[in-house]
Amino acid sequence: MKDLHRRRLLALASVINIVLGVCLLAIPGQTIRFFGLPEVDTYFYVTVLGAVLLGIGIALWIERRNEDRWRGLGLFGAVIINILGAGTVLVWLLVDPFNLPMHGYVVLWAVALTVLGTGIVELVAMMRRSV
Repeated sequence: MKDLHRRRLLALASVINIVLGVCLLAIPGQTIRFFGLPEVDTYFYVTVLGAVLLGIGIALWIERRNEDRWRGLGLFGAVIINILGAGTVLVWLLVDPFNLPMHGYVVLWAVALTVLGTGIVELVAMMRRSV
């Protein structure tokens, strides 16, 4: 019974994170207004938060199937969060460039590509181990 309760709780938390994450990614302005939050000049941080929440939601959804309740989200959850977060930053850099000094662009590109690349390498390594 405890396991069923745990799985339901994880499923609920997952759905909440996924819905909020998708809303912040797809319709950031409307989501901000719906929650009565202050308007922002750029939706960069809002959409990055949406990507991270979406990654957490997906990781929680996967975690609810985990039999070992103390194991935690593990590497796969971290990989999902990293890929979605870094991918969102890269989309922003490509589609809607900021008014940043050159070193700001260099740092953002370097961090995003490193996190995304590491996440992809980890994902490929995990898939090879499971085959």
